[in-house]
Amino acid sequence: MNITATLIGQSLTFVVFVWFCMKYIWPPLVTMMRERQEAIAAGLRASEEADKKLADAASGAEAELAKAKDEAAAIIEQARNRANQMVEEAKDDARQEGERLIEAARAEIDQEMNRAKEALRAQVSSLVISGAEQVLEGSVDASKHEDMLNRLAAEL
Repeated sequence: MNITATLIGQSLTFVVFVWFCMKYIWPPLVTMMRERQEAIAAGLRASEEADKKLADAASGAEAELAKAKDEAAAIIEQARNRANQMVEEAKDDARQEGERLIEAARAEIDQEMNRAKEALRAQVSSLVISGAEQVLEGSVDASKHEDMLNRLAAEL
């Protein structure tokens, strides 16, 4: 066997193999690599878009959360104001009711004082009449009158 013929045969076989690979194998491989490259690029673009959407959604969520907190604070403040208003109304009502009760008590006290005065007048008048009867029954004596007046004063 001759080395030159072997080298030429191997070279010819290698050229045919390279031609065959370039004609039938290489174009589908290049096409598949391009498609894969485009798919990877599309995936990266989609990932970037998803990241942007996620960032937008996060900032939107933060804005909505801040808005909800503001609304909650406003509602709480309104509730506090209404509670304070209700407390003030209750205080005013209680104050008015207290004043009404005080006036009623004063009127009752005045009525009781008037009744007591009338009862006292009735007792004083009966004592005066009793004293006058005793004066008229007894003799007219200054010392007796003085003693009688002292007794009457003690009874009052």
